[in-house]
Amino acid sequence: MSNLFKTGLCALMVGISAATFAQTNVNAIPNGAVIYSLPNTSISLSVEATSEIFTAGPYARYAQKYLGAEARTQDEVSYRLGSIQFVPYIEADPNSKIAINLNGKGVAAANFLQFCAQGLIITSDSYTGKSESWRFPSIANNDQFAGKGVGGNLTSTTTTLYKTVRTENGFRRVAVPQNQVVEKSAEKKAEEIANSIFDLRRQRVQIITGNTDATFSGEALGAAIAEINRLEQEYLSLFFGVTETSIQKMSFDVIPRADNPKQIYVAFRISDTQGLLPANNMSGRPIVLELTIDQAELNSAITGNVQSGKSKEQQLIYYRVPAVATAKIMDGQTLLLQTRVPVYQLGRTLSFPIDIAISK
Repeated sequence: MSNLFKTGLCALMVGISAATFAQTNVNAIPNGAVIYSLPNTSISLSVEATSEIFTAGPYARYAQKYLGAEARTQDEVSYRLGSIQFVPYIEADPNSKIAINLNGKGVAAANFLQFCAQGLIITSDSYTGKSESWRFPSIANNDQFAGKGVGGNLTSTTTTLYKTVRTENGFRRVAVPQNQVVEKSAEKKAEEIANSIFDLRRQRVQIITGNTDATFSGEALGAAIAEINRLEQEYLSLFFGVTETSIQKMSFDVIPRADNPKQIYVAFRISDTQGLLPANNMSGRPIVLELTIDQAELNSAITGNVQSGKSKEQQLIYYRVPAVATAKIMDGQTLLLQTRVPVYQLGRTLSFPIDIAISK
């Protein structure tokens, strides 16, 4: 928020506050009365996690036998942190509402606007926050292997039956072949797909080397090779499975507290199987926000040249000087992010005579 916008907003709030009080109760609320708050710093973390959903192939257990390579046989879901965006914003502290009268005091109003423009005080309904976004991770399709097989689902088998036939020499058994249509076994299907994979590889080599009856050149050659590669990958997925990647986005807010001596906060949690979780969900490991205050800067003296007013009962305007903190986002002992941020509620609350002139 620019200083010009802050100044305009403060000036508008001064006029609105005075007019509102005057309309509400002329006798009880004096003209020029303004209620303001001290600023609070909140920290928003926009976090992205990448999820990998692995679906094992239906013929994974036959990969070693027919393709000579091991394949994963169990479905798995895993999450890992992708990115963290650190966004501090300022809002009015609901626990610090202060009333002051600016009626008939040109210097007081000017001073008030200066403090407001510098962000040391804030109008009670001001908010410089952010928009929220929530994205759910996509779900893997359990039928993604449908239609990728080679050949039909049925096969023909021959079963030999025997019947007893009476002859001149007595009874004897005679073989009677009988054909039956049965469903193919999973291993039979895996064998057919493996053979198709090797056939595709042979065809690709023949096309590349020109050892084929068909002639391919230019775009036709590239299209043929691309189609063979696509079919090969489709068939291989029946053995080695499919991995689907998606992005999960969530926002988490942390409000630092002055009564926290260690200034360590659990910002959010992440689970390897559930993804991003709020801080109060114990299913995931904690991602910690740690604030370290620069005490030397906080305790530095505030100097200025002011001209004392003639009034013996001067009004005081209270304002906050923020503490500059080093913020760290930690995943265990791993540092994910580090930056500096001013935190108002961890700084000092000071006062200033509102009706005295400030020398330039």
